[in-house]
Amino acid sequence: MRRFPNPRLTGLGGGLFSAASMVALACLDLLLFGGSLVVYGVLFLPVCALTAVWVRRADLVTAVVAVPIAFAVGLLPLADGAGGVGGRLMGLVTALATHAGWLYGGTLVAGLIVVVRKVRQMSRRRAAQRRAAASVAQPRRRTA
Repeated sequence: MRRFPNPRLTGLGGGLFSAASMVALACLDLLLFGGSLVVYGVLFLPVCALTAVWVRRADLVTAVVAVPIAFAVGLLPLADGAGGVGGRLMGLVTALATHAGWLYGGTLVAGLIVVVRKVRQMSRRRAAQRRAAASVAQPRRRTA
């Protein structure tokens, strides 16, 4: 049975991974589906999950912060706007407002994965502390 790769990204690496993935997926969406924001939103969910799974334990919180930023960065190629930078910015704000459900859903996915990973990390640490305390309290036997 083949397992998924298990990279451990730093907080910055997780942010770059999610932003680059969303820009690439937005360009792919633009080519294949004409810039459908629903397709973009659906593709956002697995990127959120992968970012939350692949980030290092020390940087867990950054996954929840990075994915909404990546959503906004990835929307830049898809944002409809006429009239230069101002029009493009207005299209971005409109897309963010009208498709906020995908943004909230993806952030929730990342948040739930991060919470589960943090709880598992804390329970492992507590179990290790209990084992260490038990081994110190237990008298050593002499072998002959």
